[in-house]
Amino acid sequence: MKIFLIYGGKSAEHDISLLTAFSIIKEVYYDYYEVEPIYITKEGDWIKGETIKQADSLRFSEALRLSAAKEVHFAIEEGEFSTGIAINPSELKEKDAVIFPVLHGPNGEDGTVQGLFEVMGMPYVGAGVLASACGMDKIISKQLFQQAGLPQVPYVPIRKGDWIANPEEVFKKCEGTLIYPMYVKPANLGSSVGISKAVTREELKTAIDLALQYDRRVVVEQGIEAREIEVAILGNDDIHTSVPGELVKEVDFYDFDAKYINNEVTLQIPALISEKVEKQLREYAVRAFQAIDGSGLSRCDFFLTSNDEIFVNELNTMPGFTQFSMYPLLWKNTGLNYGDLVEELIQLALKRFNESLVFEQPHKE
Repeated sequence: MKIFLIYGGKSAEHDISLLTAFSIIKEVYYDYYEVEPIYITKEGDWIKGETIKQADSLRFSEALRLSAAKEVHFAIEEGEFSTGIAINPSELKEKDAVIFPVLHGPNGEDGTVQGLFEVMGMPYVGAGVLASACGMDKIISKQLFQQAGLPQVPYVPIRKGDWIANPEEVFKKCEGTLIYPMYVKPANLGSSVGISKAVTREELKTAIDLALQYDRRVVVEQGIEAREIEVAILGNDDIHTSVPGELVKEVDFYDFDAKYINNEVTLQIPALISEKVEKQLREYAVRAFQAIDGSGLSRCDFFLTSNDEIFVNELNTMPGFTQFSMYPLLWKNTGLNYGDLVEELIQLALKRFNESLVFEQPHKE
């Protein structure tokens, strides 16, 4: 079977996608698959690289790693893999193939590219259109989690139009609902892109202006003293959760460079928590996954206070797969290695696709 590995993309998380791609390429079970890399440029062009088989995987992943460090794609213009050609996305429609998108951010994990795959009638790894869109949007997902009865920190959603028209009213709403410190985030980005901490009104203004450079809607959240705990999720209808892991913080929050470039984040897996708290975290993770109609994979992020209060932070439907990312490490510590995890995700994609074909058949009376 052929795997179309799609990476890159137009979002601010482009380079994270490259790091994820070269990790996956090394772990595919090439006895059963061949990989066809599909690179999406920052301008949105789709480029198909040479088909990767067992002998090519290590060379290719190393070329991809080196090119990612230079903020370019997988060296299709030079070196060993110089035969990349521009394609139309519709050319990916093929029998005995599955699409494995490792795209992060808008136009990657927000339901847009998933809708394209649905229209093409192709199986693909990860959440469907609805779950991807809801999981990507911090405001919509918070509203769904609220409906599901999941605990969250207080927050205020802000629209760009309201901010431009009457910033004083926005300040009044934030300061009337929340207390400093506050955290300001774009509604539709991840990986700490565009996120700022504000402890004064002036910093709040700067943070909102920054977040609005990435999205027309932002969310302002109440800052709290808490540990950051994460749980990995795997499955469709039969949902499994990993042991919880902790991002051990030496600062209030880690920005993009700290997480992905300098690798300054320390992970504690499993997290040092009680059995009671672990059970509750894993239950909440399943409920959050179900609230957005998740499938395939997700990572649920929590805040845990010193007196063991739990708050759902967000659900990431396409978490990072780099060699030091939390999601694969959580499963490794739960007993599922990287290669088996990749294989399980492919099988879940095929299962969901085959079930959808049954639903499309006309019912006999």
